[in-house]
Amino acid sequence: MINKKIKTIITIVLCIAVTLGFAACGSGSQETADNGDTVIFTDSCGRDVEIPANIERVAPAGAVAQMVMMPLAEDKLVGIANEPTDAEVKIVSEKMADMPVFGQFYGSNPNLNEEAILAADPQVIIDVGDMKSTQKEDMDSIQEQTGIPVIFIEASLDKMPDAYRTLGELLGNEEKAEELAGFVEDTLAMAEENSAKIKEQKAVFYGGGPEGLDGNAEGSCQADVIDIIGAKNALVVGEINHAGGGNPVNMEELYNMDPDVILTTEGGSYDKIASSDSWAKLTAVQNGSFYEIPNTPYNWMSQPPSMNRIIGIWWLGNLVYPDVYDYDMVDKTQEFFKIFYNYDLSDDEAADILANSSLK
Repeated sequence: MINKKIKTIITIVLCIAVTLGFAACGSGSQETADNGDTVIFTDSCGRDVEIPANIERVAPAGAVAQMVMMPLAEDKLVGIANEPTDAEVKIVSEKMADMPVFGQFYGSNPNLNEEAILAADPQVIIDVGDMKSTQKEDMDSIQEQTGIPVIFIEASLDKMPDAYRTLGELLGNEEKAEELAGFVEDTLAMAEENSAKIKEQKAVFYGGGPEGLDGNAEGSCQADVIDIIGAKNALVVGEINHAGGGNPVNMEELYNMDPDVILTTEGGSYDKIASSDSWAKLTAVQNGSFYEIPNTPYNWMSQPPSMNRIIGIWWLGNLVYPDVYDYDMVDKTQEFFKIFYNYDLSDDEAADILANSSLK
């Protein structure tokens, strides 16, 4: 479905680690085991895992898995990966405030609370996200460590529709899964069609941190929405760090780039950009083309890059190329929140979310 954006999609798959294994794995398949109470599920790593035929208790392996599964199986999640924010509790689920926190199973900062997960007694642990080079080994290690079946479902943007459908089948919610998968497919098709109409690429700098200089470079999964909408990432480096704000720059380097558009993270440097003399002569600042990435209930582009990028594509396209991505962003935000969070976002709430994120 994605045409010339192959390069972009490949960079999405680089999100968790720089070196990845591009195994030819599907989203998953299953067959009934001999006892009838379990099935053999073949996950995206090609691992055959015996899991319950009727799953009622699930633990997410991390934040991305939690975000992807919440719209499908809120009632089946026995815990979450991280302490929820007030926005997550209000919009995603009030139940999150009382759910046990398991921590991160693996990665650069693993902080698993094994006692908490064993006490929650999940039937299966599900990891969802981008495939990395050690994925199979990581899944085997978690399964051995906990004694609980562990499966991985690949969900880079191009594979996310299939991931939702697989999860819907596993968790007994095919109808909702199809709605989510369809919205993702429509979003990617819309971006493919509109990005092909772009005649002059605008250069976009995505900087985080308190100074706004923690850059997310071209090829980073944290900034892939820039490429998807047909714009150009202003920051090009030889060695990409895929963590958020992974390639910091200084003001001299930023002036050499002189981007058309500047994006910054919420609670970071937006006010400083508006008032500081050191930013004032940049083209984007002089034109008023600097914006804060919406962060309710998650950052709309990254941190982590998951299904939150779907609304990010609609938002950034409309912001950078409003004549091409021509729709009402408040309406689209309300539609997304209803489908993915079952939350009726008011006009005032949507306007508040987009306050620093709309054309001036």
